[in-house]
Amino acid sequence: MTERIAILGGGAMGSACAVLAATHGEQDVRLWVRDADAAETIARTRVNDRYLPHSRLDDAITVTADAAAALDGAGLIVAAVPCQQLRGCLEGLADRIPDNAPVVSVIKGIESETSLRPSEVVHEVLGDVGVVALAGPSHAEEIAGRMPTAVVAASGDVSLAERVQHALSTDRFRIYTHRDLVGAELAGGLKNVIAIAAGICDGLGLGDNAKSTLVSRGVVEITRVGTHLGAESETFHGLAGVGDLMTTCFSGHSRNRGVGERLGKGEPIDEILASMHTVAEGVPTARGVKELADREDLDAPIITEVDAVLFGGKPADKAVHTLMTRPRKAERLAL
Repeated sequence: MTERIAILGGGAMGSACAVLAATHGEQDVRLWVRDADAAETIARTRVNDRYLPHSRLDDAITVTADAAAALDGAGLIVAAVPCQQLRGCLEGLADRIPDNAPVVSVIKGIESETSLRPSEVVHEVLGDVGVVALAGPSHAEEIAGRMPTAVVAASGDVSLAERVQHALSTDRFRIYTHRDLVGAELAGGLKNVIAIAAGICDGLGLGDNAKSTLVSRGVVEITRVGTHLGAESETFHGLAGVGDLMTTCFSGHSRNRGVGERLGKGEPIDEILASMHTVAEGVPTARGVKELADREDLDAPIITEVDAVLFGGKPADKAVHTLMTRPRKAERLAL
């Protein structure tokens, strides 16, 4: 039986998910693009030239700005919009989203004003629906280019995670099921903040030792924050944690690492963001996580310094000095 999969978001990841889902011939894939002109162009040319110019969308994929055409009868909803836009997107489409249709989140961020994870935003807007987070090292460009990729489908509902595993797995996209939804979402959001710090290392020309130190301590920091919020520590040492963190901190595709590199070279954050047509989720996430860490009295020095550079005007080299001159202590690998 053909299942309709509705993908919300006309960016790179939304388009990559459409390419992925269309690999299965038994699935009716609908890509919802908010902007009507962009939707028409993508539907006609079969290329998302703005966000994913080197990949073609299969002719079977329906591209539309019409919510009814995308969502009516959908059995699975894939949320692929920027984290800070998720709430507004779902509120605008709520009357069209079928009751009890599960949501697959490929969003890696934390809502800045509330410090909520994407699944928590989904539940606030849509109620008690099933949510699965796809998490792991997964650049959209490489997914759409059929380069080997592995991720986890994380949900407290194992049967739902297995359903998503079946719906989206291909011979080039391997999905493992996972029970820790909280950890998978926090890992995906927090790693973007660490990636900004890694980019700052690159921009300042600090070398391999500094960057590897930063990433290693970043694992400890996101594990500390994550486990305090109910995640399992093991999650941060798997695909959703270390796997995604390495990709985001070292890849040329990484928007967050790129933002950090430009900060390290002295560009003001306002000018960096104004020049981008894509979203660097780590920027708003840094503010939300910093406020959360302060409320919970958590030691998060890297996140604190990234926040200070982004929102406090602190020079990047001064932030590095602060981290390197903290009180001496024994290395702790978890809490």
